[in-house]
Amino acid sequence: MIIVISVTFIFIILRFTVTLFNFISNPKLHRVARPYNDEVSILIPARDEEDNILNLLRSIHQQDYTNYEVIILDDGSTDHTYKLCEDFAADHPRFKVIKGNDLPAEWLGKNYACYQLAKQAKGNFLLFLDADEKIQDGLINSAVHRMYLRKLSLLSLFANQEMRTVGELTVVPLMHYLVLNLLPIQLIYLVKNPSVAAASGQFMLFDAAVYHKNQWHKQVKNEVVEDMEIMKLVKANAYNGEALLANGMIGCRMYKNYVTAIIGFSKNFLAPFNYSVLGFLIYILLVIGGPMIVMATLDFQLIFFMAGLIILTRIMISLSSSQNALYNVILHPVQMFNLTLIAFLAIQKHLTKTNTWKGRQI
Repeated sequence: MIIVISVTFIFIILRFTVTLFNFISNPKLHRVARPYNDEVSILIPARDEEDNILNLLRSIHQQDYTNYEVIILDDGSTDHTYKLCEDFAADHPRFKVIKGNDLPAEWLGKNYACYQLAKQAKGNFLLFLDADEKIQDGLINSAVHRMYLRKLSLLSLFANQEMRTVGELTVVPLMHYLVLNLLPIQLIYLVKNPSVAAASGQFMLFDAAVYHKNQWHKQVKNEVVEDMEIMKLVKANAYNGEALLANGMIGCRMYKNYVTAIIGFSKNFLAPFNYSVLGFLIYILLVIGGPMIVMATLDFQLIFFMAGLIILTRIMISLSSSQNALYNVILHPVQMFNLTLIAFLAIQKHLTKTNTWKGRQI
């Protein structure tokens, strides 16, 4: 019992230290006033996004960067996505929509859509966005500045998450919880080893020349979590890659209810653990089982110390990601239950190869 409790506290303290480092180092994209005029190709894969796509297109049209083109690829939608985009493009000459080709057997859907989009783009930078996002003034200019400042081939941003239902509040914060609790974000740029990598497909900005030379999406054509694998490839090929928090300049409502959030998260939660089921199980046992064992000791000092570290961790992560700290502290036990459920589903789908998304096996 003493050994288990000791290991639990070492684990909690290490994670607290990582969170504290991220909180102090403040790994965010900062707004930059200096204007840039490089052409940016904004590339949007879209499949059954009629409820979301116009919000993104309007936000792009209304933002302050001027030298850009927008290409939307309709990836076999069964709703009105293509018609909505076609009508919007008819009134906005910088926008165009194309139909995607049939999906080859060896490709996953989003990866192939991005590959096709890149072939149509003519900008100096390629910016891949998801269809359920909205962008704000300053985003593109600040991102281009960061590309030049750090001599980056890839900049990825973790978007601010919009949550409207209680179900979303008990699941969606787990994304930033894992990212800011497991990895010092600044090390993605500073450490050249590709094993130190993280990225978000919600915002991927590439140096176009480097992208076309390496065909990143083609190299990861059958990878479920293509964003992280591309970041690994970028670093493995001695290019600079960086991931940052979006700092309010891009937002996303990933899922609209509890069930879709659980299912959506379960398709890729093994990726940060390099698809090691054993490693994932050990993490779950330590992050959830460990505190339960400490609680069972009924030792007030140990419980108070542990609870203090967990609460401070949740507050720092919430403030860094612009989330409600009080909600995340109160809902922490429920979120940990949902993390366990997601872990079970992720492992079950991985072992049985039954992972699907938007009607396709992945």
